[in-house]
Amino acid sequence: MSATPSADNFPKPTSITGGCLCGSIRYQADFPEDHDFLQLSGSCQCTQCRRNTGALFFVAHTIPLRKFKFLTPTSTLKNFYATAGIQRGFCTNCGSFLYWHDESRDDLEIAVGCVDPEYLSEFGFALANASGNNVWCQNEIKGVTDSMIGKERGIKWAKDSGAGIRM
Repeated sequence: MSATPSADNFPKPTSITGGCLCGSIRYQADFPEDHDFLQLSGSCQCTQCRRNTGALFFVAHTIPLRKFKFLTPTSTLKNFYATAGIQRGFCTNCGSFLYWHDESRDDLEIAVGCVDPEYLSEFGFALANASGNNVWCQNEIKGVTDSMIGKERGIKWAKDSGAGIRM
């Protein structure tokens, strides 16, 4: 059994694969050599992400858009816009939420829960350590999401990181 990962020592993938529940959408994400796995791992507790994921918070990992590619046809992929310019990609067959993308940026936030299990078991800490921006923390549920794993490492923002209200 390997040692418990820490912010100073954890395995890092060079690429990962993932996809939706029904398997009709598959993707691959490659990581640049200088990818900052700590800063690019975060979470969101906004009402939109809660309703979109069906979970109390959305765990995301940011990757360069140019390093993301679909491995299957995207005929069942649809983007939903709860906010203008913000894509929420999901499968129309099974409903899996795959990513969040601000169209004004050149990166993509993948839903870590859709990463293939073999990558999560080996590289879960690298992908979901929440050491980066954790947004909409003003919506934390006291005694539940305010003490979730990894929350002590990252930056907590009351709203989004652009709002400049650190908690």
